[in-house]
Amino acid sequence: MSTSATPRHDPYAALRIPDFRRLISARAAMVMATQIQGVVVSWQMFKLTNDPLALGLIGLAEAIPSIVVSLYAGHVADSVRRKNIIVSAVAVLLLCSVSLWLLSRPAGLTLLQKDAFYTLPLYAVIFVSGIARGFLGPALFSFMPQLLPDRQVLSNAITWNSTTWQASSVIGPAIGGLIVGLAGRHQTDAGISTAYAVDAVLMAVALSIFISIAGRPLPAREGEKLSLKESLLSGVQFIFGNQLVLAALSLDLFAVLFGGAVALLPIFADDILKVGAEGLGYLRAAPAVGSVLMAMSLTYFPIRKWAGRKLLWAVAGFGLATIGFALSTNFWLSLGLLFLTGVFDSVSVIVRSTLLHTFTPEHMKGRVSAVNNIFIGSSNEIGSFESGAAAKLLGVVNSVVFGGAMTLVVVAITTLKANKLRKLDLTPQPQKA
Repeated sequence: MSTSATPRHDPYAALRIPDFRRLISARAAMVMATQIQGVVVSWQMFKLTNDPLALGLIGLAEAIPSIVVSLYAGHVADSVRRKNIIVSAVAVLLLCSVSLWLLSRPAGLTLLQKDAFYTLPLYAVIFVSGIARGFLGPALFSFMPQLLPDRQVLSNAITWNSTTWQASSVIGPAIGGLIVGLAGRHQTDAGISTAYAVDAVLMAVALSIFISIAGRPLPAREGEKLSLKESLLSGVQFIFGNQLVLAALSLDLFAVLFGGAVALLPIFADDILKVGAEGLGYLRAAPAVGSVLMAMSLTYFPIRKWAGRKLLWAVAGFGLATIGFALSTNFWLSLGLLFLTGVFDSVSVIVRSTLLHTFTPEHMKGRVSAVNNIFIGSSNEIGSFESGAAAKLLGVVNSVVFGGAMTLVVVAITTLKANKLRKLDLTPQPQKA
């Protein structure tokens, strides 16, 4: 005799798994390091150039190598033990952090001040870190499910993984901004150098924790025999053959591409809101505060019924909050609106991640994640370039208003065209007992 019952929701299920706890701890240290680095590099570049386009070029310098290696990185993630890739990529990121610290020392500053080099060394380090992140993304995405005993824990693990990322994104920018502001009160270069040192230490901690996680064998490829070219393209074919996943990724892609104002925050902090480096840290942290609070609430109240409609409303809210931020000249109002962008973005991130993990076969997750990295991961950096270029042409405020308006247009088009996404329901199916 069989009965049906809805699976009981345990908000802490994934945290009961030791290797999963190690993974999110390592990721927390790594994200804090990269967030500190992002704040400090943008501030240093702004002080060196006073040019919004230079800030946008930081994103482009990271996005180009990440996009170029992504498809091959996905193939590697499905062909080589994923822990080995993660450790190697984080080791490269550690070297990049140390390099930025060296460039902030007196000898490095002398190099940056030479007309022949100027900001090129900073862009070169960011370029190398983009290559490492291109390999790291697919490996981390596909390694995480291997640490879970069964798929019933997957949704909870995705939410905790996102919560950890967002919490680290709160702490990282705040630390970066505060260090630059406090340690650099009498000498800006001292604050920048200290922040880069903290960045390097946190990256070293992340590397040591990743090393401590037990490796896992690759999932069976289920008889899959593909040439290198077919393997590289299989992730693209999978996503473009799945209307639901494609619609969710496209929505997030264009929202991030047009709606992000993060790249221009140094200008808002310095020229519009008049709050300096310390205020910049808070502005950078505000979206992540919203994201982490929303993500934590979703561990207790997961998005299930009408998930597609909630996703569309969330992205529309992101666009409206972005427009409001662009028009605000009050620091606290701006902080609140950035907080709301994080709240809305958290919904989008968790729904999209759940879709990808649910519909992608285990042996293809590296390749599919690589395409996701091109769609979403690199769109943050390309969006930064778009923001910088638009600010150069339209002005800072007008460029952010334009981006928010374009986000609303994308939501409207997706709502009309993506019928499957509108009807998406993530309610767990009753199980027979």
